Amino acid sequence: MTGMNENPLDLLPEVLLAASAVIGLLIGAWLPRQRQWMIGALAAAACTAGIAAAAVAAADPITTAFGDSFTIDPVTGASRIIILAGTLLVLALAGGPLRANPRECEFYVLVQLAALGTLMLAGAQDLLLVAAGYLLASVPAYTLAGFRKDAAGTEAALKYYVVGALLGVVMLGGITVLLAAGRTTAYPMLRMELPGASTGLVMAGTVALVAGILFKIGGVPAHFWVPDAVQGSTATVAAFLTTVPKIGALAALYRLVAVPLADTSIPWPELTAVISAASMTLGNLAAFFQKDVTRLLAYSTISQVGYLLMPIVVVGATDLDQRALLFYLAGYTVTNLGAFAVVCALPHAPDIDDYRGLARERPVLIASLVVCLLGLVGTPPTAVFLGKLQVFSAAFDGGYAWLVVLAAVNTVASLFYYLRWIAPTVSHRSPRPTAAGPRTAAGVACVAAVSSIALGVLADPLLDVLGTPIAP
Repeated sequence: MTGMNENPLDLLPEVLLAASAVIGLLIGAWLPRQRQWMIGALAAAACTAGIAAAAVAAADPITTAFGDSFTIDPVTGASRIIILAGTLLVLALAGGPLRANPRECEFYVLVQLAALGTLMLAGAQDLLLVAAGYLLASVPAYTLAGFRKDAAGTEAALKYYVVGALLGVVMLGGITVLLAAGRTTAYPMLRMELPGASTGLVMAGTVALVAGILFKIGGVPAHFWVPDAVQGSTATVAAFLTTVPKIGALAALYRLVAVPLADTSIPWPELTAVISAASMTLGNLAAFFQKDVTRLLAYSTISQVGYLLMPIVVVGATDLDQRALLFYLAGYTVTNLGAFAVVCALPHAPDIDDYRGLARERPVLIASLVVCLLGLVGTPPTAVFLGKLQVFSAAFDGGYAWLVVLAAVNTVASLFYYLRWIAPTVSHRSPRPTAAGPRTAAGVACVAAVSSIALGVLADPLLDVLGTPIAP
């Protein structure tokens, strides 16, 4: 039996985020409205310190904390850095619009708690911790979706909550079934027990568990909440919901497939391949004729899930799966947040037509938008280009050439609706009167665009680090 190595330093990034959320909530109750920004500064400091702590821990040998329930390995280390960096960008996006807002403190605390749940999902190696992480990542996010308390926000929060609660119960049922099949919830022991258990029981439990994870990543068929929740919430919240929770959930799904399900006879590669193909195709088809920019990005994120699932399809069949997933996650995070940052910087431009002629009026901002949108397509030298190259190589190497062909076709097709957004910006017609948003959002857009290119150019050393296996 593994000893309970209860060393809080092993969970330093998580501890820093939790402490910041609790302290911020307490201090925020006493601070005047004009000084609530200090809670955001505390949250940003916690994220920055957490990134440093995660980077230091990533250089250490693979270990576990609190028995085998939480593991610190390359997947956890990379996910921690990506999640905290993404949260830091979201906090920067929120700084301007929320300044002196009566609920400014609450927003920062909710974002940190949701990010904390995502961190727990990324390192969870026990089904009970997966359930706890799911709840912690979901409940604050439901509140964030309806944060502005208007009709659209209420509808967004309700739809998000109903789907999340339903699939959360289904996921808990799956965990119960897997517990019955494997007589444990710890991944290392499940890996030994599940191959000898009833295949039907293991299959039923796995499908139910994956249903909850698909909700967090916004993949088909658990994607119905995405467009309405994204359109109904604020652009800052939409940026968070479509980016940060995906990282932890995909890391959790990867670990589930790589450890407890590795030696079972259930056809999880085929099942994941179908979900991947459906997500990228349906997301693209729905995005083709969208004129609302937030709704277009919502369907874009669904299609991106399809590409992100490709490395998980071939877990164990190739050595490229892990680094492909992690690098794509990093590239997707900065690129997607950069696109949403442009939306935040132009709060009164909800439709594609509202961007007409803005390349002359806001050249730097529109240049950032072009980099991010073409980056989501997979245009060199952006990070998503190299990420797609990695996931395509992994899928082809793992024997799923048909999925690579389908992904390539979807990539070319996605160029259509991204160009529909870019084309009006360089129109010779006079731009429509568009009030400028917070400068911080424009700054985040520029930082994200530069980061996307930098990741693409400096990828080689990162790929070597990300390829360290998590399990024998």
